[in-house]
Amino acid sequence: MKQLCIMLVLAVILIAQNGKGERIMSEKIQKSAAEWQTCLTPVEYRILRKKGTEQAFTGKYYHHKEDGNYICAACENELFSSETKYDSGSGWPSFSAAIAEGKINYKEDNSLGMSRIEILCAKCDSHLGHLFDDGPQPTGKRYCVNSISLDFNKEE
Repeated sequence: MKQLCIMLVLAVILIAQNGKGERIMSEKIQKSAAEWQTCLTPVEYRILRKKGTEQAFTGKYYHHKEDGNYICAACENELFSSETKYDSGSGWPSFSAAIAEGKINYKEDNSLGMSRIEILCAKCDSHLGHLFDDGPQPTGKRYCVNSISLDFNKEE
């Protein structure tokens, strides 16, 4: 079901080329809550669309060490490279940088009595996790991401 949803989204999205042969996104994915519910599992929907959080130290990518790229589980937008993944000890996959500028949107989040920066997929607005300023150099950033928000493309 999820693959069918992604195929339909890809069929509708217009893909342009930036002159270097690289594909760039030319249109944002917009779906109703009902449409997202048909494409995502209940757990994916709770985290990606309702801004939930998976339990710490349980995610499939927390200890993941393969080389490749992490993509949005809802739309396959490339988000992070394994080169920037590190063990922050937080219980969630952590990255020191996004794979490229414009792949992630940032939003102030003052929920739960905390002031944080929410990170969202720039292509489909799915909730990924939060950004903190306690990561390693050179960025000093920690992109703390729910594993359920991600899929993985292994480097060939």
